[in-house]
Amino acid sequence: MTRPTFVRARRPEHKQQRREAILDAARRLALESGVRNVTLGGVAADVGLAKSNVVRYFGTREEIYLELLTEAGHDWHDAVVGRLRQTTRPGDVVTVLAETLADRPLFCDLLGQLSQHLEHNVSLTAARAFKETALQLAGGLGQAIAQAHPGLTDDEAVELTHLAAWLAGCLYAASRPSPAVAELYQQEPRLAALCPPFLPTLHRALAALAAGLPTLRDRSA
Repeated sequence: MTRPTFVRARRPEHKQQRREAILDAARRLALESGVRNVTLGGVAADVGLAKSNVVRYFGTREEIYLELLTEAGHDWHDAVVGRLRQTTRPGDVVTVLAETLADRPLFCDLLGQLSQHLEHNVSLTAARAFKETALQLAGGLGQAIAQAHPGLTDDEAVELTHLAAWLAGCLYAASRPSPAVAELYQQEPRLAALCPPFLPTLHRALAALAAGLPTLRDRSA
C-alpha cells in the first residue's frame, strides 16, 4: 500500500489531520504486531513522514501510545456505562467489565505496557494529561458500577475499576506467550496451565474481588 507523502502542515486543520494520521498508523501497526514491537521510525515510515516531523506532534513513541490509551479509555468507559444502564443484576457488573475488556485487545495491550514502558520517556505535560484523564474516567466508571452494584461503595467500585484494568493488562500479556513458549506449551500441555485463558480468568478474578471488597470493609470497621 502506498503511503501519503505530506507537505508541511501550516493550517490548524492540516496539523490535526497529520496528528490523526500518526495515531492511525500507530494503532494499525500495534494491532498487527503488538505495541512493544512498534518503533517511532516504523510509525513515521508508515505515515510517510520523517521521524523529525513526527516528534513535532508527539515528542516520543510513548506519547503517541499514551494518546491512544486515553482514546481507548474513553471508549471503554462509554461501553461499560452504556451496558450497565441496561442491567438490573449486581452480578452483571463483573461480566460487563470482563467482556468489554476482552472486546478491546489493543486497550489491554496498552494497559499491559503502561507502567513498564509507556510512562517512561514522556514529558511531564503528557504524563499529567494522561493521569488526569485516567482519574476522571475511573471516577465515572466507579459511579456507574456503584449504582449497578449497591453492595459496593463508590470507593470500592473505583478500586474494582482500577483492578480490572491492571488485571486485563497482565493477563493479556500472559495469555499471548512468545513463539518459543507457545511451542513449548504444545509439546508439554501440562505447562500450558501457566498460560491462563483471558476472559474466564479475568471474570473469575473480578468476581472474587467484587465479593471480597465489602468483606474487607466490614473487617476494618
